[in-house]
Amino acid sequence: MKYTWPKFKLCRREQVDLFGAKKYAVKKKRTLPGQHGASMQRSSEYGKLLRNKQVLKRSYLLSEKQFVRLVREIAGKHSKNNDVTHDVALFQFLERRMDAIVLRAGFGSTIMQARQMVNHAHFLLNGVKHNIPSTFVNVGDKITLKEKLKSSPLFAQTLSENKNKLPSWIKVDKNAYTIEILGLPKMWEIGVTADLLKVIEFYARV
Repeated sequence: MKYTWPKFKLCRREQVDLFGAKKYAVKKKRTLPGQHGASMQRSSEYGKLLRNKQVLKRSYLLSEKQFVRLVREIAGKHSKNNDVTHDVALFQFLERRMDAIVLRAGFGSTIMQARQMVNHAHFLLNGVKHNIPSTFVNVGDKITLKEKLKSSPLFAQTLSENKNKLPSWIKVDKNAYTIEILGLPKMWEIGVTADLLKVIEFYARV
């Protein structure tokens, strides 16, 4: 899904930086966007669940159709068939998306940029051209930047400017421009912007 709405307006609506870039900081904006923003500060219990859902969905730039399927079907089924809770399963599937991996590895500075790179087939997945951001990578998979793009200053600059700590489940070789998946994502290593249990509760109610 391509988000065509103003990104900063989404951040103001959720009162959080959804995309991890300075220009989306919302500290100076106390009110929500729109004519009645000031009167929308208080939320019911349902409203709080809705806001958690919206924050998480928008942080990964997913459509409602994509997100509800991920929560109810993919993560829900996985948690029932494996020794993992529903919230952990949801987090792991979100972070195993190829665009999320490219972002965490430092090749993209925002989820929008990382998704665009994958969409434009800048990377190979296990040696094969790939352009589907929603693909779930597996432990042992290797993502490699296309050979002709390794001389591009964009990737060297983005990798050098990335100050985020590399998650333990990802190994990056900055010289070879490769990403190797070492294990499953761990929730405590990433600052999740929403309460995943509230997201699951939201869909259990609707």
